[in-house]
Amino acid sequence: MNIKIQMTGLKKDEVFFEANAGEGRGIWCGAQVKPGDHAVIEFEIPALLMRWVDIIPAGGGEHGIRLEGDVVVLTGVLDNIEEDGTGCLQLDGELIMFESLGEPMALGSLVEVRTREIRLYPIFL
Repeated sequence: MNIKIQMTGLKKDEVFFEANAGEGRGIWCGAQVKPGDHAVIEFEIPALLMRWVDIIPAGGGEHGIRLEGDVVVLTGVLDNIEEDGTGCLQLDGELIMFESLGEPMALGSLVEVRTREIRLYPIFL
């Protein structure tokens, strides 16, 4: 996903960014960046997510990224969840992997993934 760094945060390596899908916050895992820099990145969600708590059906709307206080909300299509809980969210043409526990959810449905931490890894093309 293409992003533009808006500003740095208070935590170590924390950045705020904007993308075509919206605005978010994450921990930068690459060479130092500054506001105004552009990057192609891959998301990682390090936390174990609970289905029906951290992953919930989106009541309509579109794919996107937004901030709600200290929570980053990713809205996309639930592409897959394996028996071991490894799942995949499709957001704006990108796949975001996560690990989860809980009751099954309908694949192909629009969901919101809520997390306090996202890691951003630069992709060098």
